[in-house]
This record gives sequence, C-alpha cells and structure tokens, in this order.
Amino acid sequence: MAKAAIEAAGAATRPARKTPPGPRGNPILGMTLDLARDPLRFVLTVPRRYGDVVRYRFLFHDTYFVNQPDAVKRVLQENHRNYDRQLFDFQVLSNVLGKGLLTSDGEFWLRQRRLMQPAFHRRRIAAFGTLMTGETEAMLARWQAAARSPRPLDVAAEMHRLTLRIVAQALFGTELRAEVAAISRALVIANRRVTQFFFRPFPPLSFPTPENRKFQAAVRDMDAVVDKIIAAHRARNAAGDDLVALLMQARDPDTGEGMDDRQLRDEVLTVLLAGHETTANALTWTFYLLSQHPTVFRRLQAELAATLGGRTPGVADLPHLPYTRMVIEESLRLYPPAWVITRRAIHDDELGGYHIPAGATVMFSPYAMHHNARYWDNPEGFDPERFTPERSTGRPAFAYFPFGGGPHLCIGNGFAMTEAQLILATVAQRYRLDLVPGHPVVPEPLVTLSTRYGLLVTLHPAED
Repeated sequence: MAKAAIEAAGAATRPARKTPPGPRGNPILGMTLDLARDPLRFVLTVPRRYGDVVRYRFLFHDTYFVNQPDAVKRVLQENHRNYDRQLFDFQVLSNVLGKGLLTSDGEFWLRQRRLMQPAFHRRRIAAFGTLMTGETEAMLARWQAAARSPRPLDVAAEMHRLTLRIVAQALFGTELRAEVAAISRALVIANRRVTQFFFRPFPPLSFPTPENRKFQAAVRDMDAVVDKIIAAHRARNAAGDDLVALLMQARDPDTGEGMDDRQLRDEVLTVLLAGHETTANALTWTFYLLSQHPTVFRRLQAELAATLGGRTPGVADLPHLPYTRMVIEESLRLYPPAWVITRRAIHDDELGGYHIPAGATVMFSPYAMHHNARYWDNPEGFDPERFTPERSTGRPAFAYFPFGGGPHLCIGNGFAMTEAQLILATVAQRYRLDLVPGHPVVPEPLVTLSTRYGLLVTLHPAED
C-alpha cells in the first residue's frame, strides 16, 4: 500500500505529457488518403491549421509532423541517436536501392559512410569541375540544332541525361553513353511505382500485376547497368581511385573481408540514382524560375559577364559568383528535391513542447519549412538575395535544410552544389530558356520533387 501511495503521489506531481493537436481523418486510414491526394498541399496546410507539431494517423500508425527548426535540429542533429530509419518508407525504397547508404542505418551505415567519404572530398570535387563543364559544353553543342528549330526542348530530360553522365564518369569512371536512355526510363518507372506503394501498400511489389512487372523490369534494367560497372572494375582488379575502386579495395577492420557484389550493387545504384536525380530536378526548377523572372536572369547574366567574360567557368570562379550560388539556393528553397524526411523515435522524446512516444514516426518537410512565413518574407516569391549574409543573419539553421542535416547530411551536397553552379553558369552565358506558352508546370512529389510533365522550352541566344 505504501509503495502504491508513493507511486501515485509521484505521478500526481509529474507534469502532464502534452499531446499535439491534429486532424482525425478517416476512422480506419487516418490522413492517408488526404496525404496521398495532394502531399504538398497537406504539408503546407496542416501546420498552418494545427501548429508546429501535429499528430495524425497514417497507414494505421501515429505520425508526428514537425515544422519547427529547433525540433528538426533535435531530431537530425542534437538527439539523432534516438531516431532511426526503421520505417516502412525505407523498407519500400530498399526494393530498389537494397541496403545502400540511403536506406541503411546504425553501425553498418556509419561504416559505409566512412568508406565512401573520401570519394566526396573537396579536392576531388574540385578536380571534377572540368568534366562537369565539358559535358555541359557537349550538351550545348547538341542544342545548337534545337535553337534553330521551332520544336521545343524538354529541359528536364536534358538535365537528367547530363547529370547522369557526369556522376557516372566522376564517381565510377564510366561514360554510360548507350545506357543513359534506358536507366532514365527505368528510374521514372521505379520512382512512380515506389511512390504509389507508399500510399497504397497492396498488393506487394513482388505480386505480378502489370504495374509491378514494369517496376521489376525497371529494377532489372538498372541492375544490368550497375553490374556492367562492377564487372569492368573487377576485370581491371579494382585499379583506380574512383568510388567503385575505393569500395572494392575496402576491408572490414574486424574480419578483413571485402564487400560482396550485392553490397557494391546497392551502394553504386544509390549514388548513381541519388547523385543525378536530385541535381537534375534542382536545375530543372532553376531554369523554370529564371524563365518566369527575367530581372533575376539579367542580374545573373551581368554577374557571369563581369566575372567570366564569356569563358567557360571553373571551380576557382565559384567564390566570385555569389549571385549564381544564391539563385541555386533560392531554387532549392522553393523546390527542394528531398521534399520530405521521416524518422522513427527509438525512445520517448519531446519536440516543440510535445511528448513523442517511442516507436512513433516523426515527419518533417523541407518544402513546408522553406515556405513558412515565420522564417521567410514573401515565402512564395523568387528572391535569390534573401541568401545574402545580411539577410541570412538570425535565421535559424534548420529553417533551410535542402540536404538534410546532422550525421546523415547528404554525402554528395558539395558535389551537387558545385555541379549545379557550373552547369547554370555555362548554360546561362549561352542561352535564355523561355517556357513554352501553355505548357503546364506541375510539381510531382515522388521520392524526389519532380516536374510532372517535364519542362518544355524554346532556346534563344542569351544576349537577345
């Protein structure tokens, strides 16, 4: 009796655990259908209606949507050990990427990350600058015919081809000339099917429906390209210092064993897809925004003319092209390729003053945070100068996180920013891209934030 009385007294003095507000949704599926119907609208409107931390049910599980920089910082950085990736989202992605860097976790992830880090060292990225601009110049040479033709050009497709060729050569030492079209088609099929499955996880992806057969064929096509890359490296005994060679040469410190072909496949495919898809989307949105804001484009041209004088840019020029970088940063704010991030709470925690129980899914969205009027003036406007040092002072660090944050910060963020700036500077000196009148530009929130109908433009000499 005395023990029970002590426990009751203690419970009475403990502060009550606050549960965040949120929509009730469907009695069975919660907010699953609402989120599936229009994901971007959902992540924008729910925090505006219910607050910085919102609780709702998604696919039979409690989900806590967080839209506060300090809370995101706690999950991704300060208390990151309490949050893992043991979620349905990553299980679905593993159907494509296997146990690569994007879907793995814990000590295994840390070991793989350390093995791959040297391939993304700043000095190595700088050495890729000539490759990045060289491939861009080759693309522009092909564009000459398109510039003389009335037929529009799909810039989204062009950016995917360009960035795929760059990442293949820079990180894997292969050109992938013949395989670019096949892997691009396969990626689109896999991306859409995986996204559909997030919201309608039935029947299983292994079940032979017509959609699933297309998906499985797409994965086989991607595997064939990766197998070819690995076989070529095996044939030359992993000679060289590209990413595949580094992974093949790596040895487990405890067992002395190297990576088998399955793990190599998972890491190579993860980098091949993530390493080009996100940058391609970022550049596509950048060219769209510039087509809608001629004043910004003229300011960009002026900086390029003053600094480069018509010559091809190099990595050494980037510190002298601050406006070019701000254009990319503002595009990433409005249309972050990684538009949503999820984690699972291992133990109880508190975010934004609310209790987060162990096992709960925590979800946050760079897209929602980047459009939050509390941290951004005129959040829907395209204003690169909001990234000047003066205007950035005092802004919370995790009000802007297009590459994630903490230990899981995107390993390729330096590569991606260098590549995006060099491609933009090279193209914008040569051409102005005008959106085809009437062409619909609709964000498609798949695994990454894409353009649903591509981006059809006409090309015009930049000086016109």
